[in-house]
Amino acid sequence: MGLFGRKNIESTTATATLPVDPALAALTGDYTIDAAHSSIGFTVRHAMVTNVRGSFGEHEGALKLNGGDPAASSASIDVKIASIDTGIGDRDNHLRGDDFFDAEQFPLMTFRSTEAAQLGGDKYRITGDLTIKDVTKPLSIDLEFNGSATDPYGNERVGFEGSAEILRSEWGLTWNAALETGGVMVSDKVKLNFDISAIKNAA
Repeated sequence: MGLFGRKNIESTTATATLPVDPALAALTGDYTIDAAHSSIGFTVRHAMVTNVRGSFGEHEGALKLNGGDPAASSASIDVKIASIDTGIGDRDNHLRGDDFFDAEQFPLMTFRSTEAAQLGGDKYRITGDLTIKDVTKPLSIDLEFNGSATDPYGNERVGFEGSAEILRSEWGLTWNAALETGGVMVSDKVKLNFDISAIKNAA
């Protein structure tokens, strides 16, 4: 089921009109991300030999889905940096501090979509601007649309999961320490993970 199509707001070239799937069209509307049933996390290599996983416990966001014109869909997410959790308090405090995110001065990480494309089936790539520490750079996230459902409370939900890889140094996260055996303490490459459940707003 197609949900997103390629978006190019500067293009005025006419494109072919495809038949609209009624089930897809029914998803049209504004959605609020349900933070209690969503997760935004990361994985990074530590000391060259293992992975550390963490997540951000506080975030909010919105989706605008248009089943009749998927290219008009959009997404936005705000993540509270201070909510970072890797399971180790001292490490979390280090990540919140000046060496890494400097959460006091830069409390939010944000993503604002600019375009989206269907890769085939229920797989998509959404592209937008990721801002960390007042540095904004483009980011593409590969997503899978997990479907839609009405929960026991009558909420209409949609679900997505996806991932992306970034080089943290490009957003000013450059702290590191050399290892005696060679290499560095923290990899520059970070994998971001998204598991999103969103509820359709009341009309």
